[in-house]
Amino acid sequence: MLVLSLFGAVAAAVCFGVASVMQAVAARATPVGDGVDPRLLVRLLRQLPFVVGTCLDILGFLAELAALRSLPLFVVQAAVAANLAVTAVVAVRVLHVRLSGSEWAAVAAVCVGLAMLGLSAGHENPASVSLRFKLVLLGCVAVVGVVGALAGRLQGRARSAALGLAAGLGFGFVAIGSRVVRSLAPWDLLRDPAMYVVAAGGLVAFLFFTTALQRGSVTVTTGTVVVAETLVPALVGVLLLGDRTRHGYVGLAAAGFALAVAGALTLARFGEPSAEPTETPA
Repeated sequence: MLVLSLFGAVAAAVCFGVASVMQAVAARATPVGDGVDPRLLVRLLRQLPFVVGTCLDILGFLAELAALRSLPLFVVQAAVAANLAVTAVVAVRVLHVRLSGSEWAAVAAVCVGLAMLGLSAGHENPASVSLRFKLVLLGCVAVVGVVGALAGRLQGRARSAALGLAAGLGFGFVAIGSRVVRSLAPWDLLRDPAMYVVAAGGLVAFLFFTTALQRGSVTVTTGTVVVAETLVPALVGVLLLGDRTRHGYVGLAAAGFALAVAGALTLARFGEPSAEPTETPA
């Protein structure tokens, strides 16, 4: 079961990495509006590359959800951040992007870090938490939504960083919510606040991330997303949900996590591998 979960985490990274390349083309061909505009998602859904990329994102999420059923958050989120390494390699083949020596080293670092995490990971069961905990998570997602909407009014790198942080926190709450879902039965899911955390977190994260990529610095946005979506869930998992490594493998897990995240940050420009944005009237 543990091996299958690790495979699910890697499969999620592959799906997300390939999806970002396809969504990049669609995002750049879509007119830019003002602030955070929910209609942006509707306009993007008219473009086939974005639709295919979204389907891959859904497959990636299902693989991530499966992995979170038995893996600690710090392992799964580091694997998800590794999608930047996948994007970089795909961009070389599809978009004819050239990687520097340091970027190839970062790809290797991500792979080595994930291997270390895989060796150190212990088996986990879905976390058992109170209803209050889940409602607090839902409230946190609402706060992220409000803050992200306000961040859309900023300018320059401040906007990219703020929207990236909001998106990363949204993705992080998706992972945390998935980790505390106890039953996947349809009726249980409808009654479980954790699933509304997953749905709302995914929606705001997707909107803020797409907005930031279309209008700001790819590197700044992706860097803040990686930090927020890996560190916050990892801390919540270890401090509040009881996530642990195999006995005696704490050091290996910490080193692997740091290596994978550092490699992902080095590859931050591949958060969206097309050219830097140009303003287009809506």
